[in-house]
Amino acid sequence: MARSVALSEVREERRLLLPSSLRPLTFEEFVRLFGEDDDIELVDGMVVQRVAAKDIHEDLFRWLFVLLTDYAEIKGLGIVRGSRTAVKITEHRGRLPDIVFVRKENAHIVQEDGIFGTPDLVVEIWSPGDRLSDMLAKEADYKSIGVLEIWFVDQQRRQVRVLRKGREGYEEKVMKRGVLRSEVVEGFWVKVEWLFKKPLPNVIDALQKILGRKI
Repeated sequence: MARSVALSEVREERRLLLPSSLRPLTFEEFVRLFGEDDDIELVDGMVVQRVAAKDIHEDLFRWLFVLLTDYAEIKGLGIVRGSRTAVKITEHRGRLPDIVFVRKENAHIVQEDGIFGTPDLVVEIWSPGDRLSDMLAKEADYKSIGVLEIWFVDQQRRQVRVLRKGREGYEEKVMKRGVLRSEVVEGFWVKVEWLFKKPLPNVIDALQKILGRKI
């Protein structure tokens, strides 16, 4: 399908694209025009192409995605999606989190073209070279739609920043070690140290420890 977009700006290997009509692109137009091969997000009606991920990011993404997906399937808890699934933030804003979990009772929000509703858990992997401003913008977007639990896995600082939605706003916890237990994925936990091991732990071994049994 031809894409009627024009290059408007190039900055730090990122491209901002505008529709030829010079009006903001809607989320529905965004998911219709672009697919899983386009590593882009919709920000204020503009299509932003993301910088290619480094191997350290992709390795951890693969490990955590497989671990959470297998756990959720074994326990029948819900749906896990990766970084090619768009999440609608507003009419003119859409994000592609690294990992998204949606509880089975909310499964209706996961549709063919993206997620139209609030995920229960969002995980973002922050690699060396990622900009603070980008992560803060993503955090603000996820908070604005009421995501219950957000993990920012910081590979440079070797820590996880966890945000949980409470009655009076979001509570924050930074963990450099110990057991990180999800409050929305029932029974799921990881040792923070696992996330930064080289090589990463065997996925099956880690899953068996979380489940407390052989699989």
